This record gives sequence, structure tokens and C-alpha cells, in this order.
Amino acid sequence: MKLSLMPIAALVVSTLVGCARKGAGGAARVPVTVAHAEQRAVPFEIPATGTAEPVQTASVQAQVSGLLTHVTFHEGDDVAAGQVLFEIDPRPFQAALEQARAMLARDQAQHQAAELDAQRYGELVKRDYVTKSDYDARRAAADALGATLRADSAAVASAALNLEWATIRAPIAGRTGRLLVREGNLVRANNPDPLVIINQIHPILVRFAVPEQHLAGIQRYRRNRLPVLVSPSKTDTLFTEGVLSFVDNSVDTATGTVLLKGEFPNRDNALWPGEFLTVRLQLYVEDSAVVVPSQAVMTGQQGTYLFVVNHDGTARSQAVTVERSAGAYAVIAQGVRAGDEVVTDGQVRLVSGAAVEVKGVAEAARELGGDK
Repeated sequence: MKLSLMPIAALVVSTLVGCARKGAGGAARVPVTVAHAEQRAVPFEIPATGTAEPVQTASVQAQVSGLLTHVTFHEGDDVAAGQVLFEIDPRPFQAALEQARAMLARDQAQHQAAELDAQRYGELVKRDYVTKSDYDARRAAADALGATLRADSAAVASAALNLEWATIRAPIAGRTGRLLVREGNLVRANNPDPLVIINQIHPILVRFAVPEQHLAGIQRYRRNRLPVLVSPSKTDTLFTEGVLSFVDNSVDTATGTVLLKGEFPNRDNALWPGEFLTVRLQLYVEDSAVVVPSQAVMTGQQGTYLFVVNHDGTARSQAVTVERSAGAYAVIAQGVRAGDEVVTDGQVRLVSGAAVEVKGVAEAARELGGDK
């Protein structure tokens, strides 16, 4: 039994010695991740949420009634302005045009004869061969046929226009939507339901609203063609860039915001009408701003602060003034200088003067304002 107790006694002694050594060495160092404060160009941006909308929208409708004989495009096609989209059976309109032309020709002949007759009576009345009333009657008949002739000309123009409208063309360039009629359907003039809707998406607009307190800055820098950056979500790092194209002429009193629009070339069809987007309006670029990763900044009872790693391996609490946020960074107005090593992870376990062990350096954020 004495021999079996020896290993246990040795283990107890070893544990006591280890505890004594840990106490002699002081408190354990706190593992942290750090980053360096940097001085770099940082854009000043106004965040918002926006919606894409077409520059123009056209609801294509029939202006004459008839049987739809041809549809010359497919749903979703891009079409050019003036391109033929639909063809209505032209035969009734062609027949109406021929009839109107025939009536015009008939009345032209009658008007010409009546005009000559009135001229003859005009000469005869000068010689008293006919009475003045006879001449007036001939003159009135010629004038009446002249009015009929003008009405016939208008009827020919109307019939020609109806024949032209039997071929329906795209009023604008853009992308077609869902086809609402098919070949063989009877279409009616000015039906409230369109045949197809065309949206112009090259370029495309994004509408968004910003708080009215930014209006003065927008008006100040607007002459510089302000960049607008949009992405499908806040986490997306791929942005489409456009320019500010519209500032509304009044503030919405219900929301205290101003409506803005940005215009985008959209050559790759990245933006789609009705899509919700994350928007950043860039007013200017601050050339030499001091920035730290946003996660380094903490908020306490005395305000905002962060931990700076000293050269001796200890951390100190440093009060800072955060001017604004810029993407994954915080722009620091006061408190740190470029090159200072700040703690980005593990600071919740720190107190001022605590020893730290640097376990890693935080990766630089991929996005800072407008950097892509």
C-alpha cells in the first residue's frame, strides 16, 4: 500500500509546484487580434435604400380594331424604336382607303366642272346674258363641291392613317414584357389592356430618398456629377456605378426626406425594374482621413473608446472621437494616429494596462466607401 501511494504524492507535489510557478509569473496575457490605424482617402457617402425603375415605359395599344395576324417578336426581346411588333389584318382598311380615294376622284371631277360653269356664268353676267342670281347659284354649287372635296381629302387621310395603324410599331426602344395577346385574337381600338409593355432599361434609373439634412451638401457638391453606387444587398461587395441625375424640387413633409434619382448605363442588365437596392451617394473624398476597423471602437459610459497596444505589450484604453463610418471602417477625428496598433478582437476581456498576446492581424476590409 505504501508503494501505491507514492505516485499520488508525487502528482500533488507537481501540481503545487506548477501553481507556484504560475503565481510567480503574474497574470496570463490576454489573446487579441490587432490592426493598424491607417491614413487614407475616404469618400463621404450617404446610405439609402432605392428601387430601380425604367427611364421610360410604353403600354402598346391598338388604335384600330381588327384581327391580329402577326406577332413579330418574342416575349422579353429587346426592340428598337419603330420596330414592327404586331400586324392587324389590313384588308378592311385598304378597302376603306380605296373607297375614300374613289370618292375624292369623283368629287374632284364634279368640282372642276362646277368651277368652270361658275366661271362661264361670271363672264355672261358681265354682259347681262344671265341674271345675277343664276351666277350666284353656280358659284355656290362650285363652292359646296369644294367643301366636299376637302372633306373627301380628310377621309382619305383618315383611311390612310387607319391602314398605317394596322401595323403596330414600338414607340420606344426597350425590353418587352409578357405578351398579352396572341395571333388570331380580335383586338379593339383603345382597349385599356395593353398588347405588351415596353420598359427602357438602357439606361435605367434608381430612385431613393435621403434625410433633408443632407440637402445642403448635395446642392453644394452636385456640380461635380456625384457618383451613386448600388448593390442588391448590404453584404454584396460588387457595386454598379452611376451618377446623380435628379433632385426633387421639394422635401416630403410627411417623411422629412428628399427624392433623388441616379442614372446607370446598365449595359450588363445588372439592374432590373422594381428591384430593391442598397444605395450609396458619394459627395466628396477626404484625402487624409485616419481610419480603424469599425469593430475596434467600443462605447462606454464616458463615450467611444478603443484599446491601443503599447510597445511593452500592454494595452491602454484610449478615448476617441468618431467622425463617421465608412464601410467597414470608422473615421477617427481625435484619439489615435496613423500606425497605432489597435485591438479589434478580444477587447471585452481587457482593462487598461493588461498584458496582451497578439494572436493575429485583422484582414483589411475589402470595401472602403467607393473602393472596388
